Amino acid sequence: MTRPPEDADARRTVAPVICYPTVTLPQPDLALYARARAQARVVAQVTVPAREAATFRVRAGQFFRISCPEASQVGDLNLFNAQNPDERFFSGKTRALHGTHVSTGARLWSNLPHLRPMATIIADTLDWYGTDAFGGRVHDVIGTRCDPHTHFLLSGGESYHHCCHSNLTRALVGEGYPRETAERMVHDVLNVFMCTGFTADTGQYFMKASPARRGDAIEFFAEIDLLGVLSACPGGDCSTEHSSDAAPCHPLLVEVMAAEAGALAGWASPPVNGYERTHGLTI
Repeated sequence: MTRPPEDADARRTVAPVICYPTVTLPQPDLALYARARAQARVVAQVTVPAREAATFRVRAGQFFRISCPEASQVGDLNLFNAQNPDERFFSGKTRALHGTHVSTGARLWSNLPHLRPMATIIADTLDWYGTDAFGGRVHDVIGTRCDPHTHFLLSGGESYHHCCHSNLTRALVGEGYPRETAERMVHDVLNVFMCTGFTADTGQYFMKASPARRGDAIEFFAEIDLLGVLSACPGGDCSTEHSSDAAPCHPLLVEVMAAEAGALAGWASPPVNGYERTHGLTI
């Protein structure tokens, strides 16, 4: 290891600066959403089988709720603009704006050049968890999703087809996309109910048993028309391992709810980002 310079301690004690201060970021009207949600009715339900994935659609101004109907289960969520799948969830920018883990009030942002809220988290029964002694938190936007390529690499050549990446791919094929297209569409996820963090000594990504129990749920308000794809991770509650059939797994439930007419008066679906996209070029 390189010998530390004389001012090493001074360099380490420099105070951090938040990269993207959010004080000027437009804030969602959570009170309006809560009033509308209180009178909303369920208009669709989708059960995501254990170790599989399923798609669902939500119109702008509707709500959707992901829950554990039987027992603790982690889910990997992808979101697309229902009319334009090139616009999709951008976990990296969501992480930069809201932190490594998200809960009530955070928004799920779309990729460049669109960069607008796709959905807003309006309720979370696990918001009590906070940060545990290991640095673990719930609902992360740091894990990329378990995938068969990494499993092949780490297992010495084993092919496993129920990784979340493969599950999400098959679900999109069920929507009519060719396999090669669907595989490229799958993107970094929101790990619903997953408890994760980074080790203090090596900085490695870790997972631990999800604190979710039967009936726990996270709810969203759809800011635009959405195609959602949710995988019930083969890791179950992710207390031991994923990318195998070893862990007990359970289904997830998605409920789509519509507010009463007029309940969202004054709300409008956000437009795409207003940057003019010249990038300083004159041609």
